[in-house]
Amino acid sequence: MPLSDTAIRNAKPKTKPYKLPDSGGLYLLIHPSGGKRWRYKYRWLGKEKLLAFGTYPDVKLVEAREAHAKARKILAAGNDPGEAKKEEKRQVAINHENSFEAIAREWHESRKEIWTPRYAEFMLKRLEADVFPKLGARPIANISAPELLSVLRLIEKRGALEMAQRAMQTCSQIFMFGIVTGRAKDNPAINLKGALKTPKKKHYAHLDAVDLPEFFQRLETYDGNIQTKLALKLLVLTFVRTAELRGMQWPEINFDKSEWRISAERMKMRTAHIVPLSEQAVKILQEMKKYTGSWNYVFTNQFKPIKCMSENTILYALYRMGYRDRATGHGFRHTASTILNENGFKGDAIERQLAHMERKKVRGVYNHAEYLPERKKMMQWWADYLDEASEEIHSKEGR
Repeated sequence: MPLSDTAIRNAKPKTKPYKLPDSGGLYLLIHPSGGKRWRYKYRWLGKEKLLAFGTYPDVKLVEAREAHAKARKILAAGNDPGEAKKEEKRQVAINHENSFEAIAREWHESRKEIWTPRYAEFMLKRLEADVFPKLGARPIANISAPELLSVLRLIEKRGALEMAQRAMQTCSQIFMFGIVTGRAKDNPAINLKGALKTPKKKHYAHLDAVDLPEFFQRLETYDGNIQTKLALKLLVLTFVRTAELRGMQWPEINFDKSEWRISAERMKMRTAHIVPLSEQAVKILQEMKKYTGSWNYVFTNQFKPIKCMSENTILYALYRMGYRDRATGHGFRHTASTILNENGFKGDAIERQLAHMERKKVRGVYNHAEYLPERKKMMQWWADYLDEASEEIHSKEGR
């Protein structure tokens, strides 16, 4: 008589192991300790063999019967179900060893010597955040181009177009590593050329995240005018347009609210703009008070303090620091936008902080405080991020 769930639940241990038979060689072995284990007895090449299906109640009756039916089909096809199970386990182990994540981490480890620690950490975090959750457990040899594209599309949808392109390039390198080490047969990333949206071309030279530690090292040792040095620091922290920074006026600063309010007539789009000031930005302005607090402009002209800083001061300072053709004052807007998008901040909040907006909104009544609470958090996060980039150089020097 076949087993029932009630009979299994009511089965009590005895002094010796005993069996509760189901059908076709399947039975439940009851141990004196109370353990209940599924077994399948069958004959292969004239010898009696046993196959284990797990323990009850982890493996329920219906599941044990399904495993039993599968094993009987293998036996009927002329194969040993015990050996088939061993092969299945072996394939699972091979697939785990050859999973995309395992090979990606191996590739990452092989590249660490030629990368800076910060860049190596950045690369791994991006893989962990965007790629591993979807592809990590998949055998690298089984990943198709459409499957990879679906993952890259998720990055693209949040507005991080450059990040999506970089992720595709990174995955391509991982697939190539898998090919040369014998774990992959082809590179599906190659077939995705042109499948992703292309980021708009930027005309301003800019720094990438990996360039920031060196930039801050050079800025710290910059031996020019202290006002120019502080202006550069504030420009990176606020990523406003250079003209907006040069024209900054003391009446625009609200230290109590930690805000910088720029009037509509000073903005490119002729719409008032609020710049939340991080703790770091406030400290810079407090220091500037010592130099220009008695004048109208925060950053004054070196020769005529009644005027604002000259148009080329920032650019020439970057030249002196060795960034000719590598960075511009305006380029820090691109740097900030890219990093903030890559770190999950809302695209609308970033665009509003950049004072980018549709012209139809400009013609109407536009709320210049839109997304302000989120933008305040974002600007403080950005300032802390820049501090970490600066501290990386100091920590290396201290070793």
